[in-house]
Amino acid sequence: MKKTLSIQSVRKDLILGSRRLSNYWWATIIFAGALGFLLAGLSSYFQVNLLPFTTSTELVFIPQGIVMTFYGSIGIFLSLFLWLTIIWDIGAGYNEFNRDEGTVKIFRLGFPGRNRQICLQFNIKEIKSIKIDIKEGLNPRREIYLCTKDKRVIPLTRVGQPLLLSEVEEQAAEIARFLDVVLEGA
Repeated sequence: MKKTLSIQSVRKDLILGSRRLSNYWWATIIFAGALGFLLAGLSSYFQVNLLPFTTSTELVFIPQGIVMTFYGSIGIFLSLFLWLTIIWDIGAGYNEFNRDEGTVKIFRLGFPGRNRQICLQFNIKEIKSIKIDIKEGLNPRREIYLCTKDKRVIPLTRVGQPLLLSEVEEQAAEIARFLDVVLEGA
């Protein structure tokens, strides 16, 4: 959760989607590497040097050239997928807590299609608690969940880099206070 708009009775947390610097970086690096592999493989097939900084015409097309062409093609498709998720801003949205209307609204953008916009709406009376899930280690996880009385658990934090421990605790406590519900730890 990056930005918070808060008027006394409405709290809105904006969620960053896939338009992050790291995603731009990896999509560009994967595209450049894949293009190099693809051009090297095609150079070995056509016996024309398509890469100016190397002599890839010396590669034997079978097996090296065909494998490089295959890896290059797969890499191009992977980078295309990453660029499309960036363009569509998958995962972006907001969490809105409105005491005036008595509602909690969770909105996210998904992939294009019938379910592009995911919008969950709950009555504040249905909310049982706010739960914090913290797992340290090689792949740390620091997430905030909205727990409903009918035992549904809905994530409120963004996917990707974990937030600082102090930020997670502070945001969860603020949301629990705002909704006047219990704060659970895991």
